[in-house]
Amino acid sequence: MSHFIRNFYLIVAAILWIFLQGCSQQQSDTVETAENEVEQEVSDTRASPLRKAEGKINGKDVQIQYGSPAVKDRVIWGDLQPYDEVWRTGANEATYVDFSEAVVVEGQPLAAGKYSVFTIPREKGPWTVIFNSEWDLEHGHYQYKEENDVIRVDVQPEWQDSSQERLSIDIVNEGIVINWEKLKLPVAIE
Repeated sequence: MSHFIRNFYLIVAAILWIFLQGCSQQQSDTVETAENEVEQEVSDTRASPLRKAEGKINGKDVQIQYGSPAVKDRVIWGDLQPYDEVWRTGANEATYVDFSEAVVVEGQPLAAGKYSVFTIPREKGPWTVIFNSEWDLEHGHYQYKEENDVIRVDVQPEWQDSSQERLSIDIVNEGIVINWEKLKLPVAIE
């Protein structure tokens, strides 16, 4: 066999090996992508999608997780969510907030850690926002226990002219802001 033919076979073999490696990697990527798409579809099929927010309040790391329900042409305050009853401040699992450092919420100290967030809407006057030590509740307010409240603060709701379809909980430098329907509920945190 001539030197030229031997080199030709080696080059063809190398190209074939590279091609097969590429096909194998592409197949692996396709399988991984398909698995990720399925996971995404499952989480997106919830009527109230799970949302996460991360940010800083006065330089302190804060994370929030909540289910984001939609208005869907319903009367929210006083009907879907009755006044003077504990609301999980979201949908599905309990909403929780995780503070990396101790904070002051509406003038009350709160140690670093994870807390579920509940709210008691009122027809008139301030609403009560509750930080509870049991943060990992699968069914929100159905498992709520008042004896696990760490702090309760009163917050004045603000009513907007325009309506927001989906609940959002935003982290701003001054604290957190709960928006849903025409409600804006700012909670001051330092």
